[in-house]
Amino acid sequence: MVNTPLGRVVSRHAETAVAEALADTRVVLINGARQSGKSTLVKQVAKGPSAEWRDLDREFVRQAAVSDPEGFVDFPGLMVIDEVQRAPHLLLSIKAQVDADPSPGRYLLTGSARVLGLRTLPDTLVGRMETIELWPFSQGEIDGTPDRFIDAVLTQGAGLRHTSEVTRADYADRIVRGGFPEAVTRTNVRRRRRFFDSYVGDLVARDVSELSEIERLPDMHALIRLLAARSGQLLARQSVGGELGLPASTASRYLSLLEEVYLIKRVPAWSRNLSSRAVHASKIAFVDSGIAANLLGIDARGLVRPNGLFGPLLEGFVLMELARQLTWSDTPADLYHYRTKDGVEVDAVLENRRGEAVGIEVKAASTVRADDFRGLRHLADRLGGDLIAGIVLHTGTQTLSFGDRMRAIPVSALWEVG
Repeated sequence: MVNTPLGRVVSRHAETAVAEALADTRVVLINGARQSGKSTLVKQVAKGPSAEWRDLDREFVRQAAVSDPEGFVDFPGLMVIDEVQRAPHLLLSIKAQVDADPSPGRYLLTGSARVLGLRTLPDTLVGRMETIELWPFSQGEIDGTPDRFIDAVLTQGAGLRHTSEVTRADYADRIVRGGFPEAVTRTNVRRRRRFFDSYVGDLVARDVSELSEIERLPDMHALIRLLAARSGQLLARQSVGGELGLPASTASRYLSLLEEVYLIKRVPAWSRNLSSRAVHASKIAFVDSGIAANLLGIDARGLVRPNGLFGPLLEGFVLMELARQLTWSDTPADLYHYRTKDGVEVDAVLENRRGEAVGIEVKAASTVRADDFRGLRHLADRLGGDLIAGIVLHTGTQTLSFGDRMRAIPVSALWEVG
């Protein structure tokens, strides 16, 4: 739970998952972007006097970890280590501790980078650790609504119905606000912009530079702005590097760094070998739509104007709401996109473990046409009975049928159905 000026306590969906993991797993890692609420969540889960707290953002604590890693992690009860990526060598000492005493709930770690991807990592905790990703607030967490679209659509398919009162202007407001707790609580637009500017600046100067040497920081900032303009679009590494005058290897390394610190997310291509015409490039989405809009200098009113980038930013917003929801949905599933070399595409594909899929198109319009289902029908032809439903998420108010398993559903179904 998180206390905010929203007038209530915001309950995090990840809280249950963390508590359950501590009950049967030796080491639990909460991984996610800075300022997404990891420390606040940990304080809620590990409340009470029995837990030992170690914050590696504090210099003297970090020095102790470096000087005596074995002694640093030697504690008989639950130890919380905040920002463990700042001293990844501790994982070897933790491994020795939990091998000697395999009791569950020994260590609760947080990290603001994908810890197991760190190049300096000496060893891993395979089989001993569960990782739980924590993203900025979902729309359901902000609103106090169910956030169960993935479970609903994978079980109900085309039978899912939803009526919405959310307007296009409301969606624009949500996009530019994003989900970082600090940004959500700032109703003053200028102050919210200052938070976003500081966040990106500090992330590059501190976290990204900590992971790898950056030859020219202006190149990294230029890349971030370019990626913001391409949120929800295909990521062609060579063209990205070419536009900025960066070698392909440098562009690829920078992209990986931005993903490791949770600024961007890559959505992989899906094909299931159904067509040799499938494109294999990933899509790019900003983890937080508010940061993307701020980088582009777009406010809510400008977003809904003609050529205001509403469509691409809405698509990135939807992709990240789905990514958040996959971390707590009861139905295991994976998120992809689909596109052929002929230009037929589906913005998102949710596939469950049985190989059944839901195709999702995102439209910024409040009206939907039959032609908007072109990619979904293409997918239905190739998947046959394995396509549960083809959904066009739109900014209108009603659920409408467009044929066998084809439905137009308001975007707000993502967080309002349950």
